[in-house]
Amino acid sequence: MDNNTKKGLITGCIGVIFVGLQPIVALLRPSAIDAYLSGAMTCLVEVMIFFPIVLIEFKLMKSNKQKIKNGNDNERFHYLKGWKKNIWLLIFIGLLFGLNQVLFFIGYSLTGAINGSLTQKTTVFFGIILGYLILKERITKLQIIFSVVLFLGLTISITQFFTLLDINNTILVGVGILLLITFLWMVGHTLTKPIFSRNEATPIQMVFIRNIISGVILISTYLIFFTPELNLFIEPANSLFFLTMGAVYGSGLICWYLTLSYLDVSKATTILAPTPIASAIFATFILGETFTIAHLFGTLLIIISIVIIVNQKRD
Repeated sequence: MDNNTKKGLITGCIGVIFVGLQPIVALLRPSAIDAYLSGAMTCLVEVMIFFPIVLIEFKLMKSNKQKIKNGNDNERFHYLKGWKKNIWLLIFIGLLFGLNQVLFFIGYSLTGAINGSLTQKTTVFFGIILGYLILKERITKLQIIFSVVLFLGLTISITQFFTLLDINNTILVGVGILLLITFLWMVGHTLTKPIFSRNEATPIQMVFIRNIISGVILISTYLIFFTPELNLFIEPANSLFFLTMGAVYGSGLICWYLTLSYLDVSKATTILAPTPIASAIFATFILGETFTIAHLFGTLLIIISIVIIVNQKRD
């Protein structure tokens, strides 16, 4: 095993832990904090986390300035070239991810950690559909078949082997919200993919920019329409939640991008596919949720489907 593969496995496994923790922390939200403020503060804490990383990238760009001058199109680090022509796209992406951050807390409060984390693994399905519609990427028959298997696994998990009479409608509403989030996330990622292809920004820079826009929009509108008390921000329990949620969410993103820097997309996606298992373990011991046989069976179908779909995309 080469050194990059080892590093990719390590960062990927750490990423599984952080991504698995995200719904757990979200569900430990203090009752005084609503989903809107939670989304706003998560974005702003992520900005603080990614700011020094962006500075490191800029320093690396400066040290490789000569390569850029020589027209090296493969140079990894770039200033935000062409930001003026992309300004409206960036604002749209900021609005989109800001809305999603709020819906994230609402969705998980309705589904619970286990059902919610399984629902979010449908990103790979929406990725291939939007890649086909927007970027004209190819879809294989095997990808279509295992997309059906993926949703079958999700349905088995949510319905507990199709016990439809016992389904909680609240969970179904939450699943619908998280499916919408997953779709909108992939819309945002698909629209920004050409920016990366043209070397106009790095993923780290894009995360930083979108969180600035999302955070500013959310916190400003929150202060205008809700006029909260200052104690809401400085209460120790609330401040701890803001910092923890932002740190866990931001760390998950950092691990994802580090894994991508060492491995290709299909391998990185495969390594992070078991995140629902991590969420289930944390939810069982921390939140007291029950991980059933139906959840286990559905999770296995989902993970197998993800591995086959992403490897088909690579081929």
